Amino acid sequence: MVKLNEIADNPGATKNRKRVGRGPGSGKGRTAGRGFKGQKSRSGVSINGFEGGQMPLYQRLPKRGFNNIFRKDFAEVNLSKLQAAIDAKKLDAKKPMTAETLVEAGVIRRVLDGVRLLGNGELTASITIEVAGASKTAVEAVEKAGGKVHILPGREKPEGKLKPRSERGGKASKADAKAPAKAEAAAEKSAEDSGDETPDAE
Repeated sequence: MVKLNEIADNPGATKNRKRVGRGPGSGKGRTAGRGFKGQKSRSGVSINGFEGGQMPLYQRLPKRGFNNIFRKDFAEVNLSKLQAAIDAKKLDAKKPMTAETLVEAGVIRRVLDGVRLLGNGELTASITIEVAGASKTAVEAVEKAGGKVHILPGREKPEGKLKPRSERGGKASKADAKAPAKAEAAAEKSAEDSGDETPDAE
């Protein structure tokens, strides 16, 4: 009969940790296997990838590509998936389709940065859909079926120079506050310079 207090590993299954630096009788005393002096014998040293001062391998190898931190992640939807949802009566082709309705119908899981319509597959239903972007073939296929694709407007860039902070609804800076006074002084000076000076009568 097996008892819980008698259960043990097979002989040699486990090995005790070697306690270094505990006297010459341990076999790992004195220098504890680290050798004599030098950077590697000290504690707190991390030199992974260090190659004695020369250019390391990870810097010598050429680099390819980059990660764009401003890249947007769109939820892609093909025409075939839209048609399948319409055939399954999960989507109503007569009502406008938005990102929210696509999520409710289970066509996409999340909206992410917007929905992008792609042209794979066939579309027979006439639909009206609002998306953040669409391929040229997808737009042509929707319009050919009698539908419309509305591209949602993106973030527009300001034209020309920015208005002063006071006009933008924020706290006016010192430079914005001094600007009107400088303009008035410059106008007065230009008026004085352009004015006709009458000589004093003798």
